[in-house]
Amino acid sequence: MATEGQTLEQQLGALLDQERFEPPDEFAEQAVVTDPGIFERADQDPEGFWSEQADALHWNQRWDEVLDWSEPPFAKWFVGGKLNVSYNCVDRHVEAGNGDRVAFHWRGEEGEERDITYADLHRDVQRFANALKDRGIGPGDVVGIFLPMIPEVAVAMLACARIGAPHNVVFGGFSPQSVKERMEFSEAKALITVDGARRKGKTAPIKQAVDDVMGDVDSIETVFVVKSTGIDAPMGERDVWFHEAMEAADPECPAEPLDAEHPLYILYTSGSTAKPKGILHTTGGYLTQVAYTHRVVFDLKPEEDVFWCSADVGWVTGHSYIVYGPLANGATSVMYEGAPDYPDKDIWWEIVERYKVTLFYTAPTAIRACIKWGAEYPERHDLSSLRLLGSVGEPINPKAWLWYWKVIGGERCPVVDTWWQTETGAIMITTLPGMQAPKPGSAGTPLPGIEASVVDDEGEDTGTEQGFLTLRRPWPSMLRTLYKEEDRFIETYWSKFGEDVYTVGDAARRDDDGYFWIIGRIDDVINVSGHRLSTAEVESALVSHERVAEAAVIGQADEDTGQSIAAFVTLSGGGDGSDELVGDLREHVAQRIGKLARPKRIIWADDLPKTRSGKIMRRLLRDIAEGRELGDVTTLRDPDVMSQLNDKIKERQGQEG
Repeated sequence: MATEGQTLEQQLGALLDQERFEPPDEFAEQAVVTDPGIFERADQDPEGFWSEQADALHWNQRWDEVLDWSEPPFAKWFVGGKLNVSYNCVDRHVEAGNGDRVAFHWRGEEGEERDITYADLHRDVQRFANALKDRGIGPGDVVGIFLPMIPEVAVAMLACARIGAPHNVVFGGFSPQSVKERMEFSEAKALITVDGARRKGKTAPIKQAVDDVMGDVDSIETVFVVKSTGIDAPMGERDVWFHEAMEAADPECPAEPLDAEHPLYILYTSGSTAKPKGILHTTGGYLTQVAYTHRVVFDLKPEEDVFWCSADVGWVTGHSYIVYGPLANGATSVMYEGAPDYPDKDIWWEIVERYKVTLFYTAPTAIRACIKWGAEYPERHDLSSLRLLGSVGEPINPKAWLWYWKVIGGERCPVVDTWWQTETGAIMITTLPGMQAPKPGSAGTPLPGIEASVVDDEGEDTGTEQGFLTLRRPWPSMLRTLYKEEDRFIETYWSKFGEDVYTVGDAARRDDDGYFWIIGRIDDVINVSGHRLSTAEVESALVSHERVAEAAVIGQADEDTGQSIAAFVTLSGGGDGSDELVGDLREHVAQRIGKLARPKRIIWADDLPKTRSGKIMRRLLRDIAEGRELGDVTTLRDPDVMSQLNDKIKERQGQEG
């Protein structure tokens, strides 16, 4: 264990040998879930288990059948049941006397603050639902939403849900061309956008940019424009100001009871080689599982907790754990408009201190950025309100896990590393924080009611060997299809191991304790001399070195070994490393994995090419490492990163030449 006088890096290095981190006794005693028997009961009667979870919601009409799995892979949950998501997220809390409870502490990029209560949401959602209806939008009509992290984005989503109009939210950092593509695919009848969006002190003219590409999308009859920044926004015949539409609308709009299988939303996932996939989620099953998982995974106590999911609403994490899960549970959340490093790199921790956040949920990419910036930023603030931390979006390497647990959580907060997908709709694999000890680097075990397995090419269980992660049983929040692409839905997810086995697309292994270790996408495997090595495993070994802040590993063509490993490495504190450090890192990887895993090339990088959601684009790294023309860089958060890396590689080649 760590001893006094060691540096933080040395302390984290010592902790790498600790396999488990038990929850504090006080936390375990007061946890929402404390009975280990829940796993066996859910396994023996999964439909009965999910029926119990659905009973936590308000149903206008109870279901006749929990699950219809008669025609896999097309599932129907809570058949015959009727409910409304908006009513469950807003009205019932107001009716229960909790209208004054804060739903969102909103923080603007320049420090503006607004507290939106459940009563405020109830008022605004009803008015905007009527504004939609006034423009001819009804059940089944798709509504596009392209907004930054402002309260109107939640109002818009809930208003759509209230009248049965499926929404199609596009991440605010995407290009207008991406918006156009998604509106065309879904044949959206209306679009909700904004005059301008702020990012790190600059304001982008969103409405103007949208107009430049959206003119020939004939399906869109109305464009609602939120006046957020006050910059000039061109307004045409089909345009209407959001606030004016609200003012003109009737104040009362009863929530429409909808079939449990009524479409709630479409969310397009980016495709690097094909057009985006329109994930379709429905009403009853989705809300059941996101409400349940939000409550038990984050140990939610709605009267006491302040929950903050740092994702953007444009991703599924924002749908499930900023809007629908927390609001269904009557929780108080934080919604933050800005970046994690503006106006300074301690803004997140200032917000945690300001609102006394108790439950914090973020991505490993963000954690690694915070590590690179240094512990002095969180150390400026009182983080003692925190009692649980969560991780989402990709596997988290042990070193980042330990830094998060120690520096942010003060060694007292359980860390729940959650595995799930846009397609699954809700968390599937993690640890229940009151009774399961997490292992740094492992996602944990399948939640009650979820059946997962790791199989080989023939679909046989691999034991503790690496294989394909699969889901063996339907779950309530599962995607129902790909919008207007049923054949692609079957081919993508249900063709490899049979129509009743969902193929995740991730490689994984399961240890002797039943904990799952997600290795990464199946494609992220390097074949060195016939040995298959996971890029994530090599990256994890590299970042466990005290000098390394972040690493991305790729395979490149090699005459001797078929493929060799190239590693792009960002050092703590920045800058380039020495030849001696190259040797140290190669030996460090050899000790942690084996000599075969040693990178043949190490390329120093000030930053790595990442999408706006924070995912590293290894495809571009492969292009640059092998001297090919770069593919599309428009989705990068900072396209300049590629030219910087290119210069580094040319400089290195010149030195070697």
